[in-house]
Amino acid sequence: MNTVGYDVLKRRTAYLSVISNTVLVILKLCVGLYVGAMSLISEAMHSGVDLIAALIAFWAVRKAMIPPDQKYDYGYGKYENLSSAIEAVLIVIAAIMIVYETCDKFRANPQIQDLEYGIAIMFIAIVINLLVSRRLIYVARKTDSQALEADGLHLRSDVWTSVGVLIGLCGIHILGWYWLDPIVAIAVAVIIFRAGYKMIVKSTKDLTDASLSAEYEKRIANIFMKHDEVLGYHNLRTRSAGAYKMIDAHINFDCGMSLGAVHKVCDAIELEIKKTLGATVDVVIHPEPVERVSKTTCKINFNNNAENNEDGKNEQNRLQKR
Repeated sequence: MNTVGYDVLKRRTAYLSVISNTVLVILKLCVGLYVGAMSLISEAMHSGVDLIAALIAFWAVRKAMIPPDQKYDYGYGKYENLSSAIEAVLIVIAAIMIVYETCDKFRANPQIQDLEYGIAIMFIAIVINLLVSRRLIYVARKTDSQALEADGLHLRSDVWTSVGVLIGLCGIHILGWYWLDPIVAIAVAVIIFRAGYKMIVKSTKDLTDASLSAEYEKRIANIFMKHDEVLGYHNLRTRSAGAYKMIDAHINFDCGMSLGAVHKVCDAIELEIKKTLGATVDVVIHPEPVERVSKTTCKINFNNNAENNEDGKNEQNRLQKR
């Protein structure tokens, strides 16, 4: 599938998340207020955050589709990273609000009634969130969309919190354990807070241009060295912006090769990297002339050879340690 096809798929999937979360917020909130169970109301608040997150993800996915222009040479991919960070902050705020509201309701000693409706709604919510989260994560990994991945993982965590709420409601309904309601609500808040914290850590790394994973960098290095004309490399640098990955490196070539031959090898390397990592990859290669001795032994053909040899050694050590 080409980039345009991926964009359409991402937009439709984000729209699906918005619809499902809208329906669940309305159902959970109405039934939660009627039943009077704080655990169910906390789930409604959680779904409300999910809806806001889905709307942000939908906006970010559409924004990230805008092609590079004079204002943004590298495109708008960072909007996906930004949306993930905003979602994470909202999740943490929701967790704090749930704890506050639960303590407030517990002191007021509210009456709980007609739990059958709450149990039915939670079962429906579990099924919907399970199906939608699986779709979101599948499309996110297929298109390398961080916004959809954050939304999908968020909904997947909702499945487990919903299961906890369902068990709590069943315990109250069958055994009369009304003390379960605030405990389950606070447990939901803890799970939500943990998910938000993890998302904050990940989105912060992406927004501050952290390198791609060690696995990605090793795959890139292997592609370099598969070509017989490549005598070595150094200064490999990687980063990402949403689904887009940026890669640049200095690659050593025999100083006797023509510029045309070097350019042909660089094109082949770029094409192979894009086939391996996906179409949304920007590769910049800086070729450097060296005096060929062997595949693994070469002599830099300019004044700062000691510095570049040291860079090459450091590059290999960095990849081995990661």
